[in-house]
Amino acid sequence: MWRQPKNVYIVAFACVIAFMGIGLVDPILKPIADDLGASASQVSLLFTSYMIVMAVAMLITGWVSSRIGAKRTLVSGLAIIVVGSALAGSMDSVTGIIGWRGVWGLGNALFISTALATIVKSARGSIGQAIILYEAALGVGIAAGPLVGGELGAISWRGPFYGVAVLMSIALLLTLFALPATPAEGTPSRLSEPFAALRHKGLLTVAITSLLYNFGFFTLLAFTPFVLDMGAHTIGLIFFGWGVLLALTSVVVAPRLQAAIGTINGATLALVGFAVVLFVMAVYTTDKAVVVACVVVAGAFLGVNNTLITEAVMKSAPVERSVASAAYSFVRFGGGAIAPYLAGKLGERYNVHVPFWVGAVAVCLAVAVLTAGRASLRRVDAGPHHGAPAIDSEDEAQIVTIADA
Repeated sequence: MWRQPKNVYIVAFACVIAFMGIGLVDPILKPIADDLGASASQVSLLFTSYMIVMAVAMLITGWVSSRIGAKRTLVSGLAIIVVGSALAGSMDSVTGIIGWRGVWGLGNALFISTALATIVKSARGSIGQAIILYEAALGVGIAAGPLVGGELGAISWRGPFYGVAVLMSIALLLTLFALPATPAEGTPSRLSEPFAALRHKGLLTVAITSLLYNFGFFTLLAFTPFVLDMGAHTIGLIFFGWGVLLALTSVVVAPRLQAAIGTINGATLALVGFAVVLFVMAVYTTDKAVVVACVVVAGAFLGVNNTLITEAVMKSAPVERSVASAAYSFVRFGGGAIAPYLAGKLGERYNVHVPFWVGAVAVCLAVAVLTAGRASLRRVDAGPHHGAPAIDSEDEAQIVTIADA
């Protein structure tokens, strides 16, 4: 699985840097609020603007990449991230940071959706193995993000933004000069294709599940720093532990769990575990030791779920994988956009327990949606598991036929 073409590793490295951007700002939310006199809900809009723009932009990623090719799409996304992150760090108002963070989200959409499709298409082995590589990059990036953000944020809250700009510039140069040209192939996709893909009940089920799950995920990510009220360095170390566990379980535990009980059963189990963690955080919100332990433990369930849900997306509908990824991401990031702002508002209006209660209930609803839609996801576990030979088009057609029957 680890013997892959050069272009797979180049894209995977760029993914590490891109996913660092998610957790990089987490340790500096409180310092930004303190320095600029903003509330928790206002600062949480750094996540909201990023996610809203990313969600909408996901709808055009397939349209763009099918016309200019994967490499140019990746380079364009990375260049936009460099500009957005650098200018966000230079702002003196929360509104300015929120605006450029949205531009950053546009770049991330172009890059992430195309990167996943590129790795799945170019990697040797099965779809599952390719997704493990992608999730490994995601896990390393998410783990490193808070650590780097905490170290740079301890100097200045502007540091992480400039740090992303520098790291993304390196990824941009590698992609530009080392990645082979990938001209557009086949028939250019239409802007309506992601919406048409969501007519497949399996894909829609997974997308709505992820929307609800992301509600809990981003509640934990965006609101916990305000509950802990610790320095950027300490928050960075806590979320580094969270990210390390997420990376390990996504690569090591998820494939074994999948082989033992199946993709959908494994994802359901991980979601139930995450819901329990959020319920515990809701009850013991004022006990910092319990909250810290829950944050780290949550990484284990999130890592398993990320890998299994991503694979379910790639197999849940008989459409192009880039189209499936765009449609899924559009719905999924809706939960990520709403949750941070709502969590901040609920915490300000009621108390610090309420956001975690709402997040836990949302994840429970995700379990209910996934369970109710199991019949439409039979084809996900009809194919071979991790480590099996790659599925060719004839095999995949047979799987579709079996699932439809």
